[in-house]
Amino acid sequence: MYVAQDWQDYELIDTGGGERLERWGDVVLRRPDPQIIWPLRTETAQWKQADAHYFRSSSGGGQWNFKRQLPERWTIGYRDLKFYIRPTNFKHTGLFPEQAANWSWMMGTIRNAGRPIKVLNLFAYTGGASVAAASAGAEVVHVDAAKGMVHWAKENMQLSGLSDRPVRFITDDVFKFVQREERRGNKYDGIIMDPPSYGRGPGGEVWKLEDSLYPFVQFCTSILSDTPLFFLINSYTTGLSPTVLKNIMSMTLVKKYGGTITSGEIGLPITNSGLVLPAGILARWQES
Repeated sequence: MYVAQDWQDYELIDTGGGERLERWGDVVLRRPDPQIIWPLRTETAQWKQADAHYFRSSSGGGQWNFKRQLPERWTIGYRDLKFYIRPTNFKHTGLFPEQAANWSWMMGTIRNAGRPIKVLNLFAYTGGASVAAASAGAEVVHVDAAKGMVHWAKENMQLSGLSDRPVRFITDDVFKFVQREERRGNKYDGIIMDPPSYGRGPGGEVWKLEDSLYPFVQFCTSILSDTPLFFLINSYTTGLSPTVLKNIMSMTLVKKYGGTITSGEIGLPITNSGLVLPAGILARWQES
């Protein structure tokens, strides 16, 4: 398992009863997590005194109950990177802290390449991976269909002092953008993707991960450079094995470029129990 262990401003304090208790800077949040199927041993004062608690609604969605007035948003840091945090209506905060394990790997890979690297970040959300790649010296193209998320990513880039880096922010359908890049002959040395389980394109196109991921990864090989550096797939789709991602990479990337693949779960250490909370899967391809 790939564990994000070197956070200072984030901590997964405890888990149980379908919930996680987390510290984001000096703010403690309590929110649901479907992976946590074990009971909460004791609802300690830490749990009861959380600054905000997200309650799910029986009709879908949910809402935050705030114990104290929180700022509209606040900042946390990972190494030299900085990000805005804000509780959203869908229980998320704008950052997935387990991804620090990927950021660390990516930054080292880019810095050790010894050559200019151009990276494409697809389904890029609020830009954690984009900020990491830019900080390591890569030229970055950040693509997400949600205008608000792209704006948030721009702010994270500025917050990290990286406004002068060669980064393009694109609000667009990921699939159509990749198709246009292929027609334009644009190439990338690294591709990052965190595709959803299900979605619809602007023309009503249906994306279902199990049906669409293999052909999409295969098509993305057409926009890789002649000497690509890495390819990263991250997924939160329940029930999907990391071996599936590894097999897809073997049949597409290794077949075309050789290289090596590593895959597995990604997780967060739990302070109070010493356990690790699984938080998704990944597969990484990189040049030999």
